[in-house]
Amino acid sequence: MELTTRNPYWLLKNGYHSSYPSLQENIQTDIIVMGGGITGALVTYRLINAGWKVTVIDKRNIGMGSTAASTALLQYEIDTPLGDLMEKVGQKRAIDSYLACYQSINELEQIIRTENFHVGFKKRFSLQYASYEKDTVKLEKEAELRNKIGIPVELWEKAEIEEKFRLKAPKAIFSKQAAQLDPFLLTHAIFQRKDENLQVYDRTKVMDIQPGKSRIVLKTDTGKKIIAHYLIIAAGYESQQYIPYPVVDLLTTYAIISEPIACSEAWYKNALIWETKTPYLYMRTTSDSRIIVGGRDDEMQDSRKRKKRLPRKAMKLAEDFHQLMPHLFFHTDFAWAGTFGSTTDSLPYIGSIRQMPRTFFALGFGGNGITFSILAADILCTVLKGKKHLLQETFAFDR
Repeated sequence: MELTTRNPYWLLKNGYHSSYPSLQENIQTDIIVMGGGITGALVTYRLINAGWKVTVIDKRNIGMGSTAASTALLQYEIDTPLGDLMEKVGQKRAIDSYLACYQSINELEQIIRTENFHVGFKKRFSLQYASYEKDTVKLEKEAELRNKIGIPVELWEKAEIEEKFRLKAPKAIFSKQAAQLDPFLLTHAIFQRKDENLQVYDRTKVMDIQPGKSRIVLKTDTGKKIIAHYLIIAAGYESQQYIPYPVVDLLTTYAIISEPIACSEAWYKNALIWETKTPYLYMRTTSDSRIIVGGRDDEMQDSRKRKKRLPRKAMKLAEDFHQLMPHLFFHTDFAWAGTFGSTTDSLPYIGSIRQMPRTFFALGFGGNGITFSILAADILCTVLKGKKHLLQETFAFDR
């Protein structure tokens, strides 16, 4: 599966960055992490810090799957609003999910500060504006619910939105808990750590998985074997091939990035911006004073059709931005598209299935892939220690 088109910004900005070998010998380890993207990296970070010996493998070059195409808006908000999520999965599960995502941003910041990773991490505010007048009542209810469960937000009226953002919208939720980063750099920062418990191999494709009573054996396309106690599959949307029933619907999302703009603050505090309609328009700034705009999702999965459609999608995204913020000059520098997945309740799948013994999944589908990955790292590390995690059932496959 081709997960992205050419020219994702992070790959162009950072270049090849780091080199990792392919697997050329039989090895033994405690845990195999299959997937060298941001999810695999965050899971690996927690595991090696807990004392496990971890081997990471990826059939591509490290970080060059969906991670390279991620726009990396770090939000606690799940694609399904809190009120709607309560109706879908129950009040407790919905509240637990929102509170966990809220806290995950702080946990990610702690990791980055502790390790002194230079990955473009910035805490940001966020603004979710009502796309239409009819959305205002629902937005008011949403703000009330979030404040009630301990997530502080402000409900802004039309005048305040226009004053602060020069953006015309009937109402908006303003939140102080959000962040942004360079996911490609963070992935490599973790995998480049000097740790005797960490081995990383890319361009290593798994052809066969053989679970046993006390171990699991993976065979590669070159005939090499990796023997471990456990396997964690963090291969994103390609993980579906290992699950005997559908768990994700695959979509395509599109993104454009501007040339560097003249001012250091494009709008109020360079907050993350997104809207209420589905699919939603979203935007953020970068450390080199560019603006990323994304959205215009569709159900197309064919890579050739997606490539053909990209120029028109890019033009439409630029028009969307100009309509929203006509006072800002935006000239598209690069455009790209990537695979995007959604689940019926917008929650991730974290845990095991009976059909895959000694195997766990870390699948942070949806618009919260990075925050979900922090939760997956915490849950799986706890479970592998033989303990029960409070969120274990919330994101289980049999929920």
